[in-house]
Amino acid sequence: MQGYIDCHCHISAGDFDKDLEEVVESSKKAGLLALLAVAEHAGEFDKIIELSQRFPGFIFPCLGVHPVQEVSPEQHRGASLQDLDAALPIIEKYKEHLVAIGEVIIHGDADKEAQRQVLIGQAQIAKNLDLPLNVHSRSAGRPTIHLLREQGVEKALLHAFDGKPSVAMEGVKAGYFFSIPPSIIRSEQQKLVKQLPLENICLETDSPALGPEKQVRNEPQNIRISAEYISKIKGVSLQTVMEVTTQNALRLFPKLKCAIRP
Repeated sequence: MQGYIDCHCHISAGDFDKDLEEVVESSKKAGLLALLAVAEHAGEFDKIIELSQRFPGFIFPCLGVHPVQEVSPEQHRGASLQDLDAALPIIEKYKEHLVAIGEVIIHGDADKEAQRQVLIGQAQIAKNLDLPLNVHSRSAGRPTIHLLREQGVEKALLHAFDGKPSVAMEGVKAGYFFSIPPSIIRSEQQKLVKQLPLENICLETDSPALGPEKQVRNEPQNIRISAEYISKIKGVSLQTVMEVTTQNALRLFPKLKCAIRP
């Protein structure tokens, strides 16, 4: 398979409003076959759907409720079941177009019980719609994997995982995938890449965050930085990393197969 899949990015972020066409074009030139656009709150849902219609067969929508909701640029609050209830009609409306439910999160610093309930609700939605979960588990790797397993989630991507490699291996046993962003070249998670089987690794950028340089806007075209790093650590060719991670993404997100031909 000639090309990469960015399994987790925020292409709907305001950071891209002024030059989105150029960002998409440079992504394609860098060998990207598809971008998975993840949401953080219901306010982004329509924009993500619009982007997937504006760039059909290239931007694919993932809708979900993040546990930290923005009230204003200076003020945030924890997500509630009411936020999930508000999101449900939109998810239902666009369910045929979705490739995953996400971004869903357990965040180590926020209200644990409310987060659990919001994540459990979204895990059930994903199971009902036969969709994978696109998951962030900041400072909560083990509880997240345990909760996913407890809920019977079989298909999940753990993006930018910051837990111990031994905890990640519990996710590998459950059949989950882990996506690696370009920030890996400056992070402490390099041991994670060494230990994870290539068959459980996908690529992501988390654009506009988690780029190779701090405080610099990340873009999907930087996906190659993740792939090159994995190639170096694993001692396999860049071509192998490209082929295996893309096949992994197609296994996890089967709806991509109709748009992406080998």
